[in-house]
Amino acid sequence: MPRSLPPWTRHFPTWFAPFLTHFRHRAQRTWAPLYVRGLCSAAHRKSMQPLAAVVAPGKEDHIQHFITDSPWSAGPLETLLAQRAEEMLGGKDAVLIIDDTCLTKFGTKSVGVARQYSGQVGKITPCQCLVSLTLAQHEIPVPVALRLFLPQEWTRDPARLRAAGVPEEHQLPQTKWELALKELGRVSEHVTFGMVLADAGYGVNAQFRHALTQRGLLWSVGITRTQTVYPKDVRLIPIPKHFRGRRPKYPTTSHDRQTVEEVLSGAAWQHLVWRHGTKSPLSGRFAAVYVRLADGDENAQGQHLPGQGAWVIGEQRRGEERKYYTCNLPPETPFFRLIEVTKRRWACELTHRELKEEVGLDHFEGRSWQGLHHHAVLCMVALNFLQCLRLTQPDDLRGDTVPAIRAEVAGDLPLPPQCRQCRACTALFSGP
Repeated sequence: MPRSLPPWTRHFPTWFAPFLTHFRHRAQRTWAPLYVRGLCSAAHRKSMQPLAAVVAPGKEDHIQHFITDSPWSAGPLETLLAQRAEEMLGGKDAVLIIDDTCLTKFGTKSVGVARQYSGQVGKITPCQCLVSLTLAQHEIPVPVALRLFLPQEWTRDPARLRAAGVPEEHQLPQTKWELALKELGRVSEHVTFGMVLADAGYGVNAQFRHALTQRGLLWSVGITRTQTVYPKDVRLIPIPKHFRGRRPKYPTTSHDRQTVEEVLSGAAWQHLVWRHGTKSPLSGRFAAVYVRLADGDENAQGQHLPGQGAWVIGEQRRGEERKYYTCNLPPETPFFRLIEVTKRRWACELTHRELKEEVGLDHFEGRSWQGLHHHAVLCMVALNFLQCLRLTQPDDLRGDTVPAIRAEVAGDLPLPPQCRQCRACTALFSGP
């Protein structure tokens, strides 16, 4: 390959080649790398028109067709993406983070758009909500799954689902945590990790926590201050054989329940530096107590009996704000380990920001299920490639963050002379 080619272009055709094998038609194999290149570009938006202006001027309709209408499956790319993530970051020290990210969008025709809470905006607003899974290790995250959540107003309207092209297997009503568990099962076949992390949107649900435990997984998830718990040494008092009056159906407990807030208010709080950031150490005040969660069977009053043993963790941030978590690591786990692994959840926020700001996840303007997921999986591929460049830093690439690497890549975007010795390179940089 000629020396005149920008350094990163010598690596992309080889890196992307396995993804190309999953596109059956020649046109798809032409537009796929061009689209990913456009996502890595310096285009002010990564919607069709500005993206096409960078990688294929005058071919906007072709790119539009490739994303919204071309019948290629995102599934094989998602599998390969997970395998690439495993090669980069997989292992027992890795964490898999479950969360969701919202794309602000208006109108009634775009798939999944409804008035729902958006953490990015901080209020209820019209948006699409994507359940996300992120693999992270050593403060480096890569996305491995993005799947659109459909609110009830969509799943109750079959005609609306058909109009948006939602496949039948995705039309059944399901909660975000059920969707997350389904994606977790798919991804777990290809990546290895030591723990699952999630925020309170998922962690407050006892069924979600039980499902993780039943799969043999360790987890640390957010909860609310009103979550009730029992002391770790709580006992169930058996129902007496002989009982005057109506025989009770449920045993009683040796200790009353308390809220997490009440339990931790009497605990010893410690100041702890949980990560050394690039500018200053990240620290806070934390407390942790090992308890039995009140998530067992319900008694006659609808109160939950003692369930699984777990840590409850409190974090006091600046001011008086407190956050609460629960974690099923063993009782002998060191205090620092509890805090350090729980706080790794921030990595998914970084991934969501990079997906939007660096490769334009929220710039898609189509309406269909297929178009959105085609765009989403190629955004994940683009970010995966940028992380690969960041970790390997081939040739003279020097960026130590994804934005820095993308800036270097975007600076190389003026088309080089065609490489007639390599078909993959020609397809990537000359266009159709």
